[in-house]
Amino acid sequence: MQFFFDDYTLDAERRELRRAGAPVAVEPQVFDVLVWLVRNRNRVVSRDDLIATVWGGRIVSDSTVASRINAARRAVGDNGEAQRLIRTVARRGVRFVGEVQTQSAGIRSRIALPPSTRPAIAVLPFVNASDEPVQEYFSDGISEDIVTALARLRWLFVIARNSSFGYRGDAVPMQRIGAELGVGYLVEGSVRRSGDRVRITAQLNDVATGSQLWAERYDRHLSDVFAVQGEIAGAIVAAIEPQVYAAESFRAQRKAPESLDAWDLVMRALSHFWRVTREDNRAAQALLEQAIAIEPGYAQALAVLAVSHTFGAHMGWEDAADAVAIAERAGLAAVHADSEDPWAHLALATAYSYMRRHDDALAAFETALRLNPSFSLAHGCYGLVLSWGGRWQDGAEAARHALRLSPRDPFSAIYSGIAGYAAFVGRNYDEAMRYSREAVRQRIDFVGGYRVLAAAAGMAGEIDLATAALQDLRRAQPNISLGWVARELPLTHEPERQHFLEGLRRAGLE
Repeated sequence: MQFFFDDYTLDAERRELRRAGAPVAVEPQVFDVLVWLVRNRNRVVSRDDLIATVWGGRIVSDSTVASRINAARRAVGDNGEAQRLIRTVARRGVRFVGEVQTQSAGIRSRIALPPSTRPAIAVLPFVNASDEPVQEYFSDGISEDIVTALARLRWLFVIARNSSFGYRGDAVPMQRIGAELGVGYLVEGSVRRSGDRVRITAQLNDVATGSQLWAERYDRHLSDVFAVQGEIAGAIVAAIEPQVYAAESFRAQRKAPESLDAWDLVMRALSHFWRVTREDNRAAQALLEQAIAIEPGYAQALAVLAVSHTFGAHMGWEDAADAVAIAERAGLAAVHADSEDPWAHLALATAYSYMRRHDDALAAFETALRLNPSFSLAHGCYGLVLSWGGRWQDGAEAARHALRLSPRDPFSAIYSGIAGYAAFVGRNYDEAMRYSREAVRQRIDFVGGYRVLAAAAGMAGEIDLATAALQDLRRAQPNISLGWVARELPLTHEPERQHFLEGLRRAGLE
């Protein structure tokens, strides 16, 4: 946003003050004071407002605040006597009283950016819907955290904060913003803070159709402002990612087969991958192999292929030895192609877990989560491998975190099943049965949920439930047996391996 007054131009994005086109030197803190006063020129800005926004709420003296205000006056050719532009209001604060005209950076350029080869997304500054303008710093913090978190998703092209924030306060049509920034998706929202509570709304819009793809509301207690800010930003990003995947997959489905590129094939593959059936898993693998044939160094295609094979081994759809060999090769190739792609490290982690390389698997999971802390699938799988190794408390927390991040995730049934298994390892059979029931309610053929439900019911002496769960398990996985579980599942903590086998034995599995 640019502000024009007298012969001055204040560019908030570029952090520049110019007079008649010549730059004016301004200290960073003085620049922040000046921008805040100009932005809030319709009201008196109190000392507390300035401290909260410019100094982040830190304790500063009255003389420090006064010196920065006087420096702002000098920067724009004003002084404490004339107060031509910045006026002191006794016992209330200061106000910028000069006549100001504004212009958005986005409107200023008028030049539509060329479209990215990846899906492009912009985050508009969240609207401060609170009664206090001072809370704008919190709204901006949420928006900036979302930009930062989205930028961790290697398959997305994310517009920088300074470009998207140029539309602050401007009623610009969605399609025009999309054209000017070259994006297909826009995130927008609002923040309303009242006392020690905050309500944040967010929505994802498809620029081409003008439709809303997703919307959510978050109500939180502000015990720690920055913790809440980070939590909400992470949850929004975790929810947005599968929605963009779904929209891109829908576009790919509408393309003629002969016009599909590697990206389209991966999007089609993911739409099958999320459905969690044997047939869909095979269909996903075929599409991913086509994508890799077109682009051999496509990290995400290699990574998803690896994960689909280890998942097939876990579900009993594929021979574990063959599946894991493919997964390891594809995972290593994915990391080699792009070592900063969280999907690539997830792929290697799942392969290592089935190779009984427990510590290497955990290290790869932790790398994936460092690269993308909002990666719900990585959180869920990490929880399972932790629980396999006996660390059920950490495993339960990872699974619950995956559910909190993305409660509408296509894999939420899987996360519930993992939370159930962690509870089983912790000998909380009622909790294990509760989570497992939820898992199979969402995915009626989810064998992992039936395995845990049968084992937990067996250990709890719930024979009727154990028998019914085992019957459903045999229907979903005809090759299930105690020998298969002992041989194929990488339960690396021997006491827990025997514990799980005993639960299934009591349920009637042979």
